[in-house]
Amino acid sequence: MNALFAMVHRDVLLVMRRKSEVFTALFFFVIVTSLFPLGIGAETNLLRKIAPGVLWVAALLSTMLGLQRMFANDYLDGTLEQMGLSPSPLVVLVSGKIIAHWIVSGLPLIVLAPVIGIQFDLSAQALGILMLTLLVGTPILSLIGAIGAALTVGVRGGGVLLSLLILPLYIPVLIFGAGAVYAYDAGLGIEGHLSLLAALLIFSLLGAPWVTSAAIRIATE
Repeated sequence: MNALFAMVHRDVLLVMRRKSEVFTALFFFVIVTSLFPLGIGAETNLLRKIAPGVLWVAALLSTMLGLQRMFANDYLDGTLEQMGLSPSPLVVLVSGKIIAHWIVSGLPLIVLAPVIGIQFDLSAQALGILMLTLLVGTPILSLIGAIGAALTVGVRGGGVLLSLLILPLYIPVLIFGAGAVYAYDAGLGIEGHLSLLAALLIFSLLGAPWVTSAAIRIATE
């Protein structure tokens, strides 16, 4: 646990020293979501219908902005090789980096979601469900994205390849996350969507750190 917390602290501290990376993702999320109400106008019924999909797509894309840098700098300066030689299990150190990525890229989106949702005239209940789906879904984006980042580390043009690898895997998260809010607006139950999101999160937690660690070992050999 000490190694896990040390890795989380290290990565968050390094990102805070490069605040432009954090603000770029946040500004992207805010700008993209704010353009839709400006472009569509004051048609509240239409705004409420498109809000969950718009917010989830913007969150997905803004999370992807920092994925390529998750392991790239450590690969260039040899830190990844030292992580592989560390007495601490590599899967623990990788888990720390994934948690740090979620803290920097996912958690701020959950905090901003209610403010952005007001522009779409979402009710308080719908905003609560949206925040809940983001709370469950954004860790999945970081976990799956870590696999793609590890597979493309050190690869020329890895950003494009990373997008091709992980975007298809993000689709179920997008469907169930936005679908929960749509189901609430339609007067249907949201338990099924939340259960599937939780199942995806558990599956990702059990598998993604190990797959990522294996990909890093391959990249550093």
